Amino acid sequence: MAAMLASETDFDGWRQGARAFRLANVEPAAARFVVQGSAEQDGLFDTLPSPHFHGDGRTKDIAVPAAFVVLAREVVLHRSADRFNLLYRLLWRLRDEPDLMKVISDRDVADARERAKNVSRAAHKMKAFVRFRQVHDDRGEAWVAWFEPAHRVLEKTAPFFQRRFTTMRWSILTPDGSAVWDGETLRFGPPATRDMAPAEDEIEDCWRTYYASTFNPARLKVKTMQGEMAKAYWKNLPEAALIPELIASAQVRLDAMVATPAPTPNARFSRAVAPDRHAARPDQGETPNSLADVEKGVQACRRCPLYRDATQGVCGEGPKAARLMIVGEQPGDQEDLAGRPFVGPAGQVLDAALAEAGIDRSDVYLTNAVKHFKHEPRGKRRLHKTPNAGEVQACRWWLDAERRLVRPKVVLALGATAGLAILGRKPAVTKERRTATPLEDGSTAMLTVHPSYLLRLPDAAAKAEARRAFLDDLIAVRRRMA
Repeated sequence: MAAMLASETDFDGWRQGARAFRLANVEPAAARFVVQGSAEQDGLFDTLPSPHFHGDGRTKDIAVPAAFVVLAREVVLHRSADRFNLLYRLLWRLRDEPDLMKVISDRDVADARERAKNVSRAAHKMKAFVRFRQVHDDRGEAWVAWFEPAHRVLEKTAPFFQRRFTTMRWSILTPDGSAVWDGETLRFGPPATRDMAPAEDEIEDCWRTYYASTFNPARLKVKTMQGEMAKAYWKNLPEAALIPELIASAQVRLDAMVATPAPTPNARFSRAVAPDRHAARPDQGETPNSLADVEKGVQACRRCPLYRDATQGVCGEGPKAARLMIVGEQPGDQEDLAGRPFVGPAGQVLDAALAEAGIDRSDVYLTNAVKHFKHEPRGKRRLHKTPNAGEVQACRWWLDAERRLVRPKVVLALGATAGLAILGRKPAVTKERRTATPLEDGSTAMLTVHPSYLLRLPDAAAKAEARRAFLDDLIAVRRRMA
């Protein structure tokens, strides 16, 4: 029994033929799948229609696990000649072994999974190693690439290039077929030959320069490199011509790197830790004598690990003798980039509330309990993470210095973390708000919520009520100052 397939990747044709075979109880050894136009097709199969057999009544229909269908779609793209037979053998067994796909130690299942893995790897290599060359036609600039994938993954991988290079007109030519994106439609065409693609363009030099400049001889592992960039792909990669020379000269370059003196330290860091009889020395615990000393010391501070992921330290801002000091939790994303406190969304909420409460921001010293931005990456965003007690305690050195130098009459803590830094304990903010707590230095501490809390409230009514309470807290602070 033979089923004729329209192409080497005709999954639907294979599925139709395999289903007919299975319903007719055609055993795997008696089933053949022949690709139209292939060398296997001869006069015996020229006129064979797709098989339509009547079953023996035992099987009305065929139900297979979704995992088998997903696997089969991948295996069909493999270049092995017996892939269709392997898949039909699995289909034949699934009726009597419904959990077969879960038995990864089974020889057929393991074979199919390995072929699917090879197909996935070939798609990944295509994404990494396609090199477009510039051409021009009557519509202007276009880009053409020649690629020889290990398996038939052109149609599987072309949508990736469509998404990545949406504004370009490009073509990818392979021995299996071609993909063309004209800026609006992705089309697939017949196989191509290497001479149909441009041989070289000026962009080649960019690839070679980039590869040579990023090649690190100290980390060279030839076998690992060839595992990731197999030699089969080298002939189509402009930068591959440099590889033999780079490998040969790696040891010489490594010796030169080791012998090179250490580079000059980062200028901003050097200024922060430069010897200055008036400067703070965080490594020795010397007390800052001015707010400028605090600024320098914070930039060089290594009291906790938060400096590693922050852009910079963010110190306080405001008059040197402000009567009111407002302490937040830590810099946010925008504060970390700008190097100034309360310039992001929460700062805008605070500015509006201060103005409404009759407090001029320019008269206030604004700072944070923690001076470096603590966050975790989430895609392209940096999401806020609350500092722990150890980080707050480590940074309290700088906050205490700011309080000693500014000498405010009232210190307003925004949120529980700021309250911990000021009071030495984590307060219940909503219960203790508007309560005046005397501090050892003669100032008075007061509490309210952090402005970011107002931004997080989803309900409009709850947000309005919380803002009124926040405004009342600020009015109470203004009265305490008076």
